[in-house]
Amino acid sequence: MSIEHTARTGTTYYLHVLPGKASKLNYHFSTNPDGPLAQSVPSGFEIYENIRGQVFLRRQSPQLVTDQEIARVRDALNRRAEEWRYKIELRKNAITIYEAEDRSEMLEAIALPWISKATIKQSATRSANYTAVMRFLLTDREKRLFRAERFCFRGSVDDWIDIGGSPQKLPAVIKKFIRHLGKESIFELY
Repeated sequence: MSIEHTARTGTTYYLHVLPGKASKLNYHFSTNPDGPLAQSVPSGFEIYENIRGQVFLRRQSPQLVTDQEIARVRDALNRRAEEWRYKIELRKNAITIYEAEDRSEMLEAIALPWISKATIKQSATRSANYTAVMRFLLTDREKRLFRAERFCFRGSVDDWIDIGGSPQKLPAVIKKFIRHLGKESIFELY
């Protein structure tokens, strides 16, 4: 059975395999189901969907953040808003939180009564644009201490800035900073 992955946008990607140099195989994802399809993911690789909904094959890397820590962040985000509003991306020692603006109210004002609320909501979630707003960095692997940063959108900075002071346990960092997501108060953190 060929490898396929349906992204959050509803697009289905197919894993293709082609002969490469020195009898190696080259793999790539495409939305076109025609051509030589891979029957399995190569050893040491994983299917990765980025925040924009694009699908790639990438090397597996060691996960420094535990599944329990990721679940804690997800639970806190899901208590704030619907699941689709926030996405999490893991990179080495960072849990990055991306936020999408909820435009369903505006779309409802335009499209109702011609399109159902469910269809509008589905369209809003599939076409959501996500912006990196906050991240938690694992700074001490033994003690499991994290430091919080937020993205600064000033033209002269456009980078991550520290907002949490000294590293703390993840529950304390979550409690202190997640409540600012989606609010103007996030810009007062620095």
